[in-house]
Amino acid sequence: MTKKLIITGANGQLGRAINALYQGREDIVCVNTDVDELDITNLEEVEALVAREKPYAIVNCAAYTAVDACEDQEELAFKVNAIGPRNLAIAAEANGAKMMHISTDYVFAGNSNVPYREFDATGPKGAYGRTKLAGEKFVERFSSRHFIIRTAWLYGDGKNFVKTMLRLAETMPEVKVVDDQVGSPTSASELAKAMDALLFTNNYGTFHGTCEGVCSWADFAEEIFRLAGTGTKVVRISSSEFAAKAQRPAYSVLDNYMLKNTTDFMFADWKDAIKEYMQTL
Repeated sequence: MTKKLIITGANGQLGRAINALYQGREDIVCVNTDVDELDITNLEEVEALVAREKPYAIVNCAAYTAVDACEDQEELAFKVNAIGPRNLAIAAEANGAKMMHISTDYVFAGNSNVPYREFDATGPKGAYGRTKLAGEKFVERFSSRHFIIRTAWLYGDGKNFVKTMLRLAETMPEVKVVDDQVGSPTSASELAKAMDALLFTNNYGTFHGTCEGVCSWADFAEEIFRLAGTGTKVVRISSSEFAAKAQRPAYSVLDNYMLKNTTDFMFADWKDAIKEYMQTL
């Protein structure tokens, strides 16, 4: 029997990775929507689409992810990151569909010294994290069959840190990169596989989904330059020197604790994943 998936944010890195994963699969149909096709902040519009398509699941990859802009536009961020998921969850529940929602490491304070597990206390430091956490709570409240997956440092087919570093390396002998924020760079294609490992089960709840291993942004940049064979040097700087508007979590390491304890799925190590990704560029 064919299973229909409504993908929101389908033009983003993760949306593209999901489509690539299911390409050629006759048993799965992706109904792709992005901001031009569906305004997830409009409940009536969402309800009409879901009632018409009758999906097996809604997979929400849509988000307002401009972290610094969220500080100035928290109301807009709340609409997209909280009201949007709420609307999708309401429509999913009304139509007997599962709800899969992608969230972020920014729901935590980022001041731990051990990897965050799914049930650790949240405490977002900025508008982006606050609005994403509100979205999680709405999904939990309105969908009885939900999966929430928190990820971090995502890269795939689209604008991302890897491509920014490669672009800078074309003209600059050295690049300044922050060294006091650590996390786990995560390939969108690896995350899509993790989502697939959950979506067709009844293994509901909140999960963390990042590649294995830990590094700083500066370490990540060095590995990108090493794999690309550029002679570009990384100059390590502090977050205060970078001076971004929104505070970034200093510690973004997520422990994929629930995935490891409830599935056979294992994320690739970040170094293996970035090597594989760069071979596709």
